[in-house]
Amino acid sequence: MDYPPPKSDRMGKSRLFRIFLILGSVFMILLIIIYWDDVGATHFYLHTTISGPHTSRQPPEGNTDPKPKPDTDKEPSFLSDIDAFVNQFLIGTADPTEQVRGEPLASDANQNQSNESKSDEKFVPRREWKIHLTPIAQELRQRQEDRRQMVRGLCSGNSTLDFPGKNRTFDEIPNKELDHLIVDDRHGIIYCYVPKVACTNWKRIMIVLSESLLVDGVPYQDPLDVPTELIHNSSLHFTFNKFWKRYGKFSRHLMKIKLKKYTKFLFVRDPFVRLISAYRNKFEQENEDFYKRFAVVMLKRFGNYSDPPASVVDAFAAGIRPTFSNFIQYLLDPNTEKEAPFNEHWRQMYRLCHPCQINYDFVGKLETLDDDAEHLLRILRVDNVVQFPTSHRNRTVTSWERDWFANIPFESRRELYKLYEADFRLFGYAKPEKLLHE
Repeated sequence: MDYPPPKSDRMGKSRLFRIFLILGSVFMILLIIIYWDDVGATHFYLHTTISGPHTSRQPPEGNTDPKPKPDTDKEPSFLSDIDAFVNQFLIGTADPTEQVRGEPLASDANQNQSNESKSDEKFVPRREWKIHLTPIAQELRQRQEDRRQMVRGLCSGNSTLDFPGKNRTFDEIPNKELDHLIVDDRHGIIYCYVPKVACTNWKRIMIVLSESLLVDGVPYQDPLDVPTELIHNSSLHFTFNKFWKRYGKFSRHLMKIKLKKYTKFLFVRDPFVRLISAYRNKFEQENEDFYKRFAVVMLKRFGNYSDPPASVVDAFAAGIRPTFSNFIQYLLDPNTEKEAPFNEHWRQMYRLCHPCQINYDFVGKLETLDDDAEHLLRILRVDNVVQFPTSHRNRTVTSWERDWFANIPFESRRELYKLYEADFRLFGYAKPEKLLHE
């Protein structure tokens, strides 16, 4: 005959259970107090993409570790160790009831088993979720606030800075001038790309997030896997200037809704260094298109070549190419803008992204690219989906400015500054006094 456990044992177990319950509740309350985002002590969130889990193709052979390697120079903190520990156990913890695209249903398992030998298709596990226990550094938050305040202040009516288009409304911007605003509806992001400011890698990011490019029916997961020749293909990027064809008379209204609700960002660069980079990329390398459209004009007007070679190959073989001085003369020539607007690679950044009409949430700079990219991806809550690609640093640096401008007359330098003054001031770049005065 079984006897019930003594009353004292039952009371002891009940008391022990209550103690554990109380301790667990206290621990959860403390955790909430410490890490609750609204308190501002830190940034604690569990995040996924709006669209749920994604799949992607396997990385190509020879690229088994496409993700950037961690910065071993940084001293790890206690909370960063916790980040890594927690996230280690969250890989593949998406809702098990959700089916990964391309994954066979259980009812089809037997049928598909016979076809396995016919296909070597592999399925990539669901992307992991991330928990961030470490806060975004206050220094980075303040940096962004300072940059946004700078733009807002100079765009206000009280500012003495004046430049073409400053006071027009968003509705007054022609559609053709909105072609640099890339929209990702899946994650609620708008990116205004500026050529020569890491835009190739940010376009890679946007392609991965929007899943606008598929291989074997599966979207890319690693930005570095996106074929280089397709990155700048305009058909892969849904921009504001395409709204008219899709939405007709409702396009402007929808743009304003998205501008209000989506997170908007751009990246900028020292204006003079950007010009040097554009010249080096387009005129010091064999580029047939830029040679015919721009270099021939520069050579005829400013290079004393009445009949320059017809192709860039012939020109380079003969040692003929426009100098940096010819390039600056071309930019300062009033006839250049009369014939056509500046090419996007040297058009002023404010003309590409309209910061006085669009209230950007994030202003990144090439000079602080690593920190800004990591900060932005956390703000967007997509750092569980993509990482900013590592790349070779652009060799054009500010310290080279004096060498590049050595043969440019001081008067031309001052005219050039006036041409790009709005970019310098809006985005917080110091006036290059040493370059402008003897």
